Amino acid sequence: MAEHQYDAIVVGARCAGSPTAMLLARKGHKVLVVDRARFPSDTVSTHLLHPPGVAALRRWGLLDRLTATGCPPIDTYAFDFGPFTISGAPGAEDAPVAYGPRRTVLDKLLVDAASEGGAEVREGFTVEEVVTDDGRVTGIRGHGRQGRTVTERARVVVGADGRHSLVARAVRPQQYNEKPQLLCGYYTYWSGLPMDGRFETYVRPDRGFAAWPTHDDLTLVIGGWPFAEFDATKRDVEGNYLKMLEMAPSFAERVHAATREARFVGTAVPNWFRRPYGPGWALVGDAGYNKDFITAQGMHDAFRDAELCATALDESFSGARPFDVAMGGYQATRDAQVLPMYELTCEFATLAPPPPELQQLLGAVHGNQEAMDGFARVMAGVTSPAEFFSEDNVGRIMSRAGAAAHA
Repeated sequence: MAEHQYDAIVVGARCAGSPTAMLLARKGHKVLVVDRARFPSDTVSTHLLHPPGVAALRRWGLLDRLTATGCPPIDTYAFDFGPFTISGAPGAEDAPVAYGPRRTVLDKLLVDAASEGGAEVREGFTVEEVVTDDGRVTGIRGHGRQGRTVTERARVVVGADGRHSLVARAVRPQQYNEKPQLLCGYYTYWSGLPMDGRFETYVRPDRGFAAWPTHDDLTLVIGGWPFAEFDATKRDVEGNYLKMLEMAPSFAERVHAATREARFVGTAVPNWFRRPYGPGWALVGDAGYNKDFITAQGMHDAFRDAELCATALDESFSGARPFDVAMGGYQATRDAQVLPMYELTCEFATLAPPPPELQQLLGAVHGNQEAMDGFARVMAGVTSPAEFFSEDNVGRIMSRAGAAAHA
């Protein structure tokens, strides 16, 4: 058996990897985190950090660093369904606001925190292969910018390298709850489009688009259509994007008065869960669980996975629980927490009209501030859809709407 130089090697240093490395290193474990990028660098991302993600930054002592970058807070989520708009507060008392930080800023902040926490960080490092020994992952082989190939060993290799994860490709984990690509989306940045602390989303037939503020007085505007239309629309992305915005004339007017400051970036993603652990390996973030970006849950999902996985690995390293027991708990907790939102996200990503009973419920939510805040908190990942759409809660909302109608 090869000697372990590290307790954990984390492949990928963005929203899932750096926090995992930081949390393990803070617990005294010897951690190496590698990434082929050098930071700051950008990546394709909707980069909306809902209140649960903001709460994680506060727990880690990093929220002040984010607010110091001048990223504007978002205190209102507005959902325009055409006939009416549901507008509410996305957070709870401990984390009342969201942020839309550029990944150039947030990822650099997280990489620095991992290093300060005691992890060894190697930027500009390309992993060529995952090293195995008798069916067990034991390390990685790769090279830095200078090109000399090195092999590093660890008790566990953590894949935090996104949905195209090299680690996942090497270990071929079981995939489940799979759904195909449902939506293709495109985004860009605009100046002169003030949002006044609002996240706005517009739901229209076969179209959905949204906008929120980010760094440097810019606003991200993202929109999409069913994946079935990808071939028909890809030749004129800008034309189709602007035509879509016309479905909300007042918003389109604001965009016409703004200036586009970047090229269009587009993507379409499949939806699945992967078993996130096995002999000598683990997966966090998009490497282990991926869903459509329409609800922009990716960053705080990555933060949650980092905490769950780091806690489980710490229990395993310290001998408190066997590896399979600790990591099985990580998988079960992750799946239970995200499955209701996964199903809701995939439903929204079809861009099909809401079924009649949901239309009726949304109509009843409109104008009931408590219920509108509740809906906003569901879309912000604060409250589980299972709780909000429970029979009891739906009954309360509908009876209150009925009473108001007869008042």
